[in-house]
Amino acid sequence: DRTVFAGTLGPSRDLQERSGVKAIRVREQGPPEVLVVEEIDDPRPGPGEVLVGLHAAGVNMIDVQQRSGGYPVPLPFTPGTEAAGKVVEADGDADGWTAGDRVAYAGVPGAYAELAVVPAERLVPVPSEIPTDIAAAVLLQGMTAHYLVHSIAPLSDGEVVVVQAAAGGVGLLLTQMATEAGVQVIGTTSTVEKAALVRSAGAVEVVVRGRDDLAEAVAERTGGAGARVVFDSVGRDTFDESLGAVGRRGCLALFGQSSGAVPPVDVSRLQKAGSVFLTRPGLADYVATREELLHRADAVFSSVASGRLDVRIHARYPLARADEAHRAVQSRTTAGKLLLTIDRGADG
Repeated sequence: DRTVFAGTLGPSRDLQERSGVKAIRVREQGPPEVLVVEEIDDPRPGPGEVLVGLHAAGVNMIDVQQRSGGYPVPLPFTPGTEAAGKVVEADGDADGWTAGDRVAYAGVPGAYAELAVVPAERLVPVPSEIPTDIAAAVLLQGMTAHYLVHSIAPLSDGEVVVVQAAAGGVGLLLTQMATEAGVQVIGTTSTVEKAALVRSAGAVEVVVRGRDDLAEAVAERTGGAGARVVFDSVGRDTFDESLGAVGRRGCLALFGQSSGAVPPVDVSRLQKAGSVFLTRPGLADYVATREELLHRADAVFSSVASGRLDVRIHARYPLARADEAHRAVQSRTTAGKLLLTIDRGADG
């Protein structure tokens, strides 16, 4: 890796010597082939903004959905909402940041690029113990797992929760965090090989789709009472199964829709299921303030630094192969995080 954006050159000379910035652009929504590398003008920070030289960007399901048309977005656009790197230049109003600072962010569009302009208040510092690529791999999904475990519903020691797609990027982190909180996790996955990985993350039981029955597994583990919470990132294909696994006055947290959007729900089903609570949360509402963002980021990074949270990177792809990363996500054969590595970013 090369340090390009900071150091002895300084940001002003570096920006003068640059011949352009490479970024992935989407000009029409569609298959992975619409992800095209283009050279764009150097972005410059405005009031309260920071220019960041990116080292790695996380690949997430929302990127796939925005590219494919599942989530309509204005065209053209640069995908990606999560990355880490080094500060190149900070606007005078962006207090607290200087060139060379290692930073990460989540929830800001435009991460599939060599340079990104980010609001100063959405950046978080990366501790010295955390490699930059690990920071890019864990921040968005780690904070998602954190709010699901700690802010969605009160959880007590020994209670049972279900994690759908437990071998995915969020699923593995969520399983570890819930287990550390004293909760028993039943994870679901698609293969026996992934089941072993989910067990190693702390799950007391793993349901292999197509082989095992989730309702039976939950009933046996809970004495028929049902799960306290079902965490479901799959959506359409698993909604009915997830609702059936929730216990009386339990909660179904539908935090994603990798299989597609859930059709409109007759709310009387929630009463018939046992006065169940249904929520469709998003990370943005759980890091809405600067204080909450820093709290969750610090909790995630501290867990990684101490070894309590293992971050599994399934594969790394160069920026120009973003289409391959998207195909891998869509295949549902991955286990853990996918990253884009960016040559002209910060060293890790």
